[in-house]
Amino acid sequence: IGLSGLITPSLEEMAHVAKEMERQGFKIPLLIGGATTSRVHTAVKIEPNYPSGTTVYVTDASRAVGVCSNLLSNTSRDSYIAELKADYAAAREQHEGKKGKASYVSLEEARKHGFRTNWSKKPTPLSPPLSGGKTTAPSPDKGRAGEGLEVYVPPKPILLGVQKLENYPLNILVDIIDWTPFFQAWELAGRYPKILDDKVVGEEARKLFADAQAMLKKIVNEKWLSANAVFGLFPANSVNSDDIEIYTDEKRNKVAMTWHNLRQQTKKPADIPNYCLADYIAPKDSKVKDYIGGFAVTTGLGIDARVAEFEKQNDDYSAIMLKALADRLAEAFAEHLHLRVRREFWGYAADETLSNDDIIAEKYCGIRPAPGYPACPEHTEKGALFKLLQAPKNAAITLTESFAMLPTAAVSGFYFSHPQAQYFATGKIDKDQVADYAKRKGMTLEEAERWLAPVLSY
Repeated sequence: IGLSGLITPSLEEMAHVAKEMERQGFKIPLLIGGATTSRVHTAVKIEPNYPSGTTVYVTDASRAVGVCSNLLSNTSRDSYIAELKADYAAAREQHEGKKGKASYVSLEEARKHGFRTNWSKKPTPLSPPLSGGKTTAPSPDKGRAGEGLEVYVPPKPILLGVQKLENYPLNILVDIIDWTPFFQAWELAGRYPKILDDKVVGEEARKLFADAQAMLKKIVNEKWLSANAVFGLFPANSVNSDDIEIYTDEKRNKVAMTWHNLRQQTKKPADIPNYCLADYIAPKDSKVKDYIGGFAVTTGLGIDARVAEFEKQNDDYSAIMLKALADRLAEAFAEHLHLRVRREFWGYAADETLSNDDIIAEKYCGIRPAPGYPACPEHTEKGALFKLLQAPKNAAITLTESFAMLPTAAVSGFYFSHPQAQYFATGKIDKDQVADYAKRKGMTLEEAERWLAPVLSY
């Protein structure tokens, strides 16, 4: 039985499947793989749940053949399994040895040590406002508690509310594709364009790139795929230190969505904050009017029929190539829409003039974190975002019960305009924060622990 994990909720589901296989008396080997998995996770969280069988972490689908050959071999099977079990036991021991080294503070202390902004409704003559039009953000650690910070007045969006973009021209997105992750998806290490001249993988990379360019031309000219987007810009304020209330209109008395966030809880030096995304939005009690954005884009509409066609012809290479290119186009669409939001729809960076390389390097002002990523690792918040944007109706993007997006060539997240907003990893969190999060979300502690399993410190 093979399990492949695409997003972090898959990890807990895999552990559950292993428990069920043990409970029901299975003996068949269990193969674990996919983007979110690892050897250590398999050893620590999955293999102990299935002691009666054999659990194997498979780094890549192509390696499954060798793994299965070993498991079926009359001569090498036993020694192979014994080796695996010894390796996983060693991985667990090493993992246990690393645990406990991190030092955690209480949630209350972490909140007191959060990132601070000198919020103001109006700039003072002595302290000019931070410009929303800056192309690069100032140092994120400048002034932890507001000391020395320039006064910041949040910019009001030009266009408030939800907007949709249907059948967006794909040719606009082709020139802004970030090709480096494309080669990584094919397990070719190196940065584009240098990878094309690499002594080891250059020849293979050039062939792959030529094939990609040929298919990309067909995707655009023959309209193999369709692209849709929905985005919204809304009044917002932070509440309860870590949550963000998103309002239906400027009256700010009707909450359209409350976005629940997590805060870094490891002990930090005095000059480095315990970050939380809510820190970048003005607190409700400051009376400062702040704003936030949300978006969902896809370039995968129509892909299933085309992939099925390739698979019918046993052309797996083309099927995989199409999926990889659809993913790259989706990321390009997310980048392109963010650019338009900054310059046109929100307008806080109307004078931004960055090159494509600078945009890929994220040298612009503002961030767009996505649920499931390090700064906001909990996936269920995607459900509230999709409801806020009415993404199924406005962009034909839906969510599975594990909050994976369909079509899979899709990106969703939030927009922040704060000039000092930066990406960070929440890291592991302690039980007091999990309990507080569960209460704020209206979940039981057990439910919260299931969704937060990858970031639990205990």
